Formats: sequence, C-alpha cells, structure tokens
Amino acid sequence: MDEVPGSLGTSASFSLRLGQTLFASASLLFMSLGVDFYSYTAFCYLVTIMSLVIPWSLTLALVDGYSVLVKCPVRQPGILLIVVFGDWVLSILTLAAACSTVSVVDLLLHFNGSYCPPKLCRRYQISAAMAFLSWFMSLASSLFNLWLLPSL
Repeated sequence: MDEVPGSLGTSASFSLRLGQTLFASASLLFMSLGVDFYSYTAFCYLVTIMSLVIPWSLTLALVDGYSVLVKCPVRQPGILLIVVFGDWVLSILTLAAACSTVSVVDLLLHFNGSYCPPKLCRRYQISAAMAFLSWFMSLASSLFNLWLLPSL
C-alpha cells in the first residue's frame, strides 16, 4: 500500500502536528497577554479551544515522531478513525473560535475605539490569525488522514 504524505505516522504529519501545536500555543500566548480577554465570551472560547488543540496535536506529534523513528506508520482503521474524527471536531471548533474572535475584535475596533486600545486589539488580532493557521493545518491533516481511511 502506498503511503499518503501527511497521513498519521509520516514525517509530513509530524510537521503538520508541530505546526498546529506551535500556532495554537502562539494564539493562546497572545490572547493571554491581554488581561481583559476574560471579559468577552469569544476570547474565552478561543482560549478553551486552543487549550484542547495543544495536547491533542502534541500527543499526535509524539505518535508521528515515534512512527517515523521506528519506520512503522499507524495503519489500524479504528485508531485512524478516532484521529480523523478528533481532527474534524477540533478543526470546526478552532474555525468557530477564530471567526468569533475576529468578529469581536472588529466590532471593538470600529465601535469608536473606546472599548479596545489599539495595542491590545492588535494582540487579539494576532491571536486570531494564529488560530486560523492552526485551523488550516488541522484541516489539512484531517483531509490527509481521511484520504487514507478508505484504502485500509
């Protein structure tokens, strides 16, 4: 059976997982630097979702790293199905969190600028951008694994 680049247990998947972890961590960091993030539900939602994405992606990065080192990719359909389902759920939640964060920041910036100082809003915008990048990598990883699933 041919190996699908980006599927679980490959070096491309390892890179995608590290990227997800890096961007989710950056998003969480930039959001947490603002002490007022807990004042808005969308910001709290982003922090919660990024706090779920980081351990999920880090765990799967460890699985990918181990699989690459021992040269034995994961091919069990049950495990792959759990990974695809988890990726889809977290991907949708990440997209929702990033979109809601961007919309709240845009509203705060355009509402006479009195609710959000520009420096703080820039941090929130960077946090949302990092969440979008994490979502993109999660979606790509999920699609690669979904592509491999029918061939098992």
